[in-house]
Amino acid sequence: MIIVYEGVDGNRHEKFKGGLKRTGCLRIRRIHIENRKIKVGDYRNITVAELLALQQQESIKLIDVRTDAEIARGKIPEGEPLPLHLLPMRMHDLDKSAKTVFYCQVGGRSAQAAAFAAANGFSDVYNLQGGITAWAHAGLPIA
Repeated sequence: MIIVYEGVDGNRHEKFKGGLKRTGCLRIRRIHIENRKIKVGDYRNITVAELLALQQQESIKLIDVRTDAEIARGKIPEGEPLPLHLLPMRMHDLDKSAKTVFYCQVGGRSAQAAAFAAANGFSDVYNLQGGITAWAHAGLPIA
């Protein structure tokens, strides 16, 4: 796989490289940086209120990327478990055309999952800002 990343800032370069490693790209030989615009992993952050509106309006796929131990403590109803470290291996099990919302504990890992899914051809991808923590703080049910 070849990824072209826009930007020359060394700090952002290292963050991007670290993000790739966390999503399953364990062997990164070289990242080529060019000064032209190519989108890699386009997704949208949404709030709990926006997620509730999406759930009422249409069918969505809600994916929980937390670990099994975290999921055992509770999950958002209708959330399907798919730990972040398994996402690259199970991406083929998901419908790329479905509206897909990723969530985790506070939104960091799910943002990585959303970016990874978008970079792999998913057309309608969202990240739940604040994750299940924001969901719980809104007083919504935990299954």
